[in-house]
Amino acid sequence: MQASVEKIKRSIEPLRQEIVHHKVYGAIKDLEDVKIFMQHHVYAVWDFMSLLKALQNNLTCTSVPWFPVGNADTRFLINEIVVGEESDVDADGIRMSHFELYLNAMKQSGADTRPIETFIASLQTTGNRTIAFEESHTPSSAREFVDFTFKMIESKQSHLQSAIFTFGREDLIPGMFISMVNDLHKQFPNSIDVFKYYLERHIEVDGDHHSHLALNMTAHLCGNDESLWAEAEKVSIESLQKRLQLWDGVYEEILKRRS
Repeated sequence: MQASVEKIKRSIEPLRQEIVHHKVYGAIKDLEDVKIFMQHHVYAVWDFMSLLKALQNNLTCTSVPWFPVGNADTRFLINEIVVGEESDVDADGIRMSHFELYLNAMKQSGADTRPIETFIASLQTTGNRTIAFEESHTPSSAREFVDFTFKMIESKQSHLQSAIFTFGREDLIPGMFISMVNDLHKQFPNSIDVFKYYLERHIEVDGDHHSHLALNMTAHLCGNDESLWAEAEKVSIESLQKRLQLWDGVYEEILKRRS
């Protein structure tokens, strides 16, 4: 199984490098640019939570009466990730999900949270993503990103969900972006310290411990089936392509603001 993991890593490395070195990071110069970034990226933070809960629903028993579902090791892996993502702590030790923490960071910075909040409210009311996208005026690149994630969720194929969760998600924030946020924090400590905390917490929890757990989960789900590993590789590549498109959308919006 380790050989299959390494094969996927080699296959996606060029795309990962494109993402880590994307021109959007060099274009972010001030607080207004960070706000644009957050207004797009928040959709990826939200659908990451949705993907996580889809995995938990598929791999564990989340209904009553309870019955043992699947492999106990896999149950442990997904449940541990859920605890960390859905009920972490903010800088004051208050329990909240990483999505709620991100929203707090947006509000502190002055970023516009109305689109994502309208999207969620509409989705709760209508159950229809298309309507929710239209009512919230979701950026097209974020819309395509979310649609791909939900295509994987609606497939109900856990190995595909686990693959994009493991190989295509949130460990792609480069050091140069962290450094830029730290510099802005010195200028605007009361506008960006929650976002700074989010990034630091993200690196501490998601980028190390959770990524290791996710790799183990994908290995459990694909096992020794080469066809499952091939499918996992294919959707991992697609997921990273969608991330590139999302960053392209942020970059274009920043250029538009400048012009």
